[in-house]
Amino acid sequence: MNHTIRFTRRLVIAAIAGAAAIAATGAAHAQSTLEKAKENGYIRVGFANEAPYGYATPSGELTGEAPEVAKAILAKMGIPEVDGVLTEFGSLIPGLQAGRFDIIAAGMFITPKRCEQVQFSEPSYGIGQAFLVKQGNPEGIKDYSSIADNGDLKLAVMAGAVEAGYAKDAGIDQSQLVILPDQASLVKAVQAGRANAAALTANSIANMAEKNDGVESTEPFGEVAGKSVKGHGGFAFRKEDKALYEAFNAELKTFVGSEEHIALVTPFGFGKGYLPNKTTEELCAGE
Repeated sequence: MNHTIRFTRRLVIAAIAGAAAIAATGAAHAQSTLEKAKENGYIRVGFANEAPYGYATPSGELTGEAPEVAKAILAKMGIPEVDGVLTEFGSLIPGLQAGRFDIIAAGMFITPKRCEQVQFSEPSYGIGQAFLVKQGNPEGIKDYSSIADNGDLKLAVMAGAVEAGYAKDAGIDQSQLVILPDQASLVKAVQAGRANAAALTANSIANMAEKNDGVESTEPFGEVAGKSVKGHGGFAFRKEDKALYEAFNAELKTFVGSEEHIALVTPFGFGKGYLPNKTTEELCAGE
């Protein structure tokens, strides 16, 4: 089955004709997003090129933990093809709401603020944090407190991601943050010395350290300012797409933790040790 990203046809058309598609929403209201996807045989998902959560390979294949789980679930729902729409992380929720795509499959953390904007599925994983630092970790950075304790240090975070909030909770001054759009810019900032560290989930940081020269990962950690920062990621839907969300979530609940699921996500660094231990209801309530 071909899950490559159709930049040459569907995605280009989606980008150019986005306004027209939104204008046509009213006319097509009688047909739900789920019904349309089943009829067409494909659905569009937004991703942010953040490995290992959701990214495009050099050959243009959409892959990663979230897209692969989405493909498996959607196939069980009778939707055999998935088209990816590459979007900066901070623009994923606006892009979903604007109709550029119908699901966010980017490993997005489920937080109370985001729950106000979109409907999340149950989580598909749970994971802690780590920092990307220069090889040898010359400043001896361990976690957010290391940055908070030294006003001369800079921390790179990704726009729209949860790490900026963690930095604030840890007492890091806003002037110490370098806010950037994607993983590649985080790596470059650390390599060039524009930032002394970059913050993301432990899996992302391990992947970045493995693929780039002159950098390494700190030891993963699970607390910031005495609070757990084990994030739980899920799939996001427009709140009005109730039928799509309910059908997807019903399949996801039985899939996560199964042998099929573990085998699918283990190549991306996930597995039994990364299964969620909270529900979306708890996460949306800030528990």
